Amino acid sequence: MLQSLFYGTLTGIALCLTFGTVFFSLVQNSVDNGYRTGIKIAFGVFVCDIIFVFFAIFGTSLLPDIPDFKKWMAAAGVVFLLILGLNNLVRGQPKIAYPQTRFGNLLYYFTTGFLLNGLNPVNFISWVTIASYIRTNLHYDLNQVMLFFAASVVAVFLVESAIAVFAHRLKRIFTPRVVTIFNKTTGVVFILIACQIAYANFLK
Repeated sequence: MLQSLFYGTLTGIALCLTFGTVFFSLVQNSVDNGYRTGIKIAFGVFVCDIIFVFFAIFGTSLLPDIPDFKKWMAAAGVVFLLILGLNNLVRGQPKIAYPQTRFGNLLYYFTTGFLLNGLNPVNFISWVTIASYIRTNLHYDLNQVMLFFAASVVAVFLVESAIAVFAHRLKRIFTPRVVTIFNKTTGVVFILIACQIAYANFLK
C-alpha cells in the first residue's frame, strides 16, 4: 500500500511538470489576479481529474455511446484553446488586480481549469494508460489502484496550488510589460497546442 501511495504521488507530481496549458494559465492568472485565482483553476483541474480517474478505473462503458466522441471533444478543445490564445494576443497591457472572491469569480476560474484539463483528449488517455499499466505490470488490486490515483490527483492539486502561490510571490518581477510579454507567450502556447490537437485528431 505504501508503494502505491509513493508511486501515485510521484506520478501526480510528474503530470504537473509537463508545462502544458494548465501550467501557463496558473502562472498567468496568479500573477494577474492573485494566487487565489490559480488555486481555483487548480480545483477545477482536480475535479476534472477525479472524473477522468473514475472512468479510467471502472471503464469507459459507463460513458454515453456518442459517435466520434473523441473527435468532438478534441474539436471543442481546439476552439476553446484558440479563443484563449487569441484573447491573450490581442488584449492590451493588463492591469494587475485582486478581485474579491465571489461565486461568479469562483465559477469562472473553476470552469477555466476544468475545461483546460477536460477538453484535451491527451489528459484522459494518460489516466487510462496509467490505469492499464499499474494493473497489468504492477499487478495492483482495486484498493491499491484507488490509493494510487487518490495520491496522484491530490499531488496534482497541491503542486498546482504551490505553483500559483510561487508565481504570486514572484509578482514583483512581473511588471506590466513583463506580464504583457508572458501573456502573449501564453497565447502562442495555447494556439500551438490547439494546432497539435487538431493535427493529431483530424490531419494525421
